[in-house]
Amino acid sequence: MAVFRVLFVCLGNICRSPMAEGVLRNEAAKAGATDTFEIESAGTGSWHIGNPPDPRAQAAALERGADISALRGRLVDEEDFERFDLIAAMDRANYAVLKRMAPKDQVHKLRLAMSFVDGARVDEVPDPYFGEGAGFEHVLDLLGDVAQGILAARREGRI
Repeated sequence: MAVFRVLFVCLGNICRSPMAEGVLRNEAAKAGATDTFEIESAGTGSWHIGNPPDPRAQAAALERGADISALRGRLVDEEDFERFDLIAAMDRANYAVLKRMAPKDQVHKLRLAMSFVDGARVDEVPDPYFGEGAGFEHVLDLLGDVAQGILAARREGRI
């Protein structure tokens, strides 16, 4: 199977998208699919370029076995639309930014991350940045479902 390239995108690239990157890496490893995925994360806002993930995101992810401490915030750039097969936005606002940025022939690669969760009660991954630790746990629960959905969709040839 060819390598499938996934880019997770949130606003600042220090909470949701690096956690999503770490979770999908872990789940792909558990499924024996590490070699079939290339996974990264980026943001649409420039506030945290070069910074590590939020310490609360790092701690919560590490508690679940995902070490995201080496990741650094970066912006989505034009090359990402060519390079990645799937660009998964955490929410509608970031999806809209990506849709404006994307070349018309690459818009089909954009999806809301939660669209991979059958029967989901929400369609966005909420931003835990201004909340407490429980928000990060909730986000990790959602991202675990997203990762499982992406793995299933890839395995079944839907993406």
